[in-house]
Amino acid sequence: MAAILGMGNPLLDISAEVGMDVVDKYGLKMGDAILAEAKHQPLFAELAKMSNVQFIPGGATQNTIRVAAWMLQAPKSTAYMGCVGKDDFADKMRAVCEKDGVLASYMVDAATPTGTCATLIHEKERSLCTNLEAANNYKESHLQQTENMAILTGAKIVYSAGFFATVSPASMKIAAQKTVQTNAYYCLNLSAPFLMQVPPFKAVLTEMIPYTDYLFCNETEAQTWAETEGWDTADIAFIATRLSLIPSLKTRKRTVVITQGKDPTIVAQNGFTKAYAITPLPAEKLVDTNGAGDAYVGGFLAALSKGKDIEACCKAGAYSAGVIVQHSGCTFPAQPEYTL
Repeated sequence: MAAILGMGNPLLDISAEVGMDVVDKYGLKMGDAILAEAKHQPLFAELAKMSNVQFIPGGATQNTIRVAAWMLQAPKSTAYMGCVGKDDFADKMRAVCEKDGVLASYMVDAATPTGTCATLIHEKERSLCTNLEAANNYKESHLQQTENMAILTGAKIVYSAGFFATVSPASMKIAAQKTVQTNAYYCLNLSAPFLMQVPPFKAVLTEMIPYTDYLFCNETEAQTWAETEGWDTADIAFIATRLSLIPSLKTRKRTVVITQGKDPTIVAQNGFTKAYAITPLPAEKLVDTNGAGDAYVGGFLAALSKGKDIEACCKAGAYSAGVIVQHSGCTFPAQPEYTL
């Protein structure tokens, strides 16, 4: 039975190194992640035609679950749910999940193409522009199928990136409420500033946090949360503390994990914060920061599923993120040089 279940938006990353002219042409920003509008549609074809393009299975939660599976090195120790089309892109992702040891239980929408994410890489930084397509059509009825409820009920850890709040809040709530019954950990990532800046999406996150045992974000997302709450502070440790003290519907205290790139990760538990150092990589080893945050959570959750303490979870997260940024997209060597 899978120890870790991820639920999210499965996407095929269309990834290419570009000049700032392409970024500016579509009104994008480096280090940002947005949903595609009409003006962005030509971008996907433009990237796909580039000589350096790569097609890599993606979507934040799917990245995290694949990395967790890689760190655990135990087939079917992780599972993933999301909606795909009935097409070649979906087949590509399914094959990669199988190879990685992830139990992929996709809902299939035959009428809609599999979602894609335009991944623009410039000077080792990235900008993401997502066409959700089929990923946008996930329904809680799929989760409620007997075999999928069995996966949910058996999981020790249930995780969603905040992006899933734009698609199936009902599924997130069913999963979170189930973890109250099973005493599993419910884990959530704030994922992107726009999720907090759009009131309906922020409302979903606000509803989910009381169920959340482990809340992840980076410093920008943390500061955006504080801004939208009117907290009038940019202090990461203070924000982490306040997030950890939002009343919980669980019997245990919430842990808040805020990554800061190469700077120390700030962890808050029960109103107390601690910094965990990251071993910075030499600049020449950095290839692509896309997926670094997803990979950090993957390593962290893999260690958590083994009953490791916070320090060990942070070390595992930092290790997996450090590996991912040395590769293009969310890709990794056959085995980790790290034992959980």
